[in-house]
Amino acid sequence: MANMRLAGLLCILAAIPAARLAGQASDPVAQGRAAWDARDPAAALRHFEAALAADSTGYEANWRGAIAAIDIGKQTPDSVKSPERDRLYALAERYANRAVKANVMGADGHFALAAAIGRASLTKSAKERVQRAGEIRVEALKALEINPRHDGAWHVIGRWHAEIMRLSGLERFFARNFLGGTVFNKASWAEAEQALAKAIEYRPDYVYHRLDLAEVYVDQKKYTQAESQLRAIPDLPLIDVMDPQYKRDAAALLARLSAAGNR
Repeated sequence: MANMRLAGLLCILAAIPAARLAGQASDPVAQGRAAWDARDPAAALRHFEAALAADSTGYEANWRGAIAAIDIGKQTPDSVKSPERDRLYALAERYANRAVKANVMGADGHFALAAAIGRASLTKSAKERVQRAGEIRVEALKALEINPRHDGAWHVIGRWHAEIMRLSGLERFFARNFLGGTVFNKASWAEAEQALAKAIEYRPDYVYHRLDLAEVYVDQKKYTQAESQLRAIPDLPLIDVMDPQYKRDAAALLARLSAAGNR
């Protein structure tokens, strides 16, 4: 009898992991996360959209679906005309807006919306891009109010400052005075550096954080600091679908700096 009870108990215990695996296999959000971890955003998006077909208000499926759509779209360079990429960025913005509506206190939703607006703005007129720059900043700051350790939101803020500072003085003047971009007055190289350094602090193994900070250093002719970031990149893991390309970009930038003898 004791042996029978023991055998029954072992059968029950053996069934628990199998039941959990079966549950995960039938959960499209979990499947989407696994696909994203495998750097397959197209598969991830299909899973998240399956979840949204069942419940269009799902917070996680919406914000993760937005990021997956962005990850697919960004593989096509901005310099290339691509209606499909533009459609994906518009889709990302729609999903991110739904995520924020579903959970206004979710940092990931606000981050996804900031990122989606930034990408979708690439298809807009100069005036619309200037006007939406303020929205990007607002959503990223909301994400940081909720989660001050959100590395993605810190990156968005850092890049926001850097992209504005990369405009010529005339372009910034025109944006501020004729396109309503008074928020451009808040941009600075110091803030770009600090925000990207925060992103690295909270996620030191993410290639894109270090590459963007290196580029900000190069913009300011801080070549030693740039090289320090670039030399760390080859040993970092592949996390983002674009990481192989980012690593090539980092190697090319480091080679240019070394060839120029910049110190």
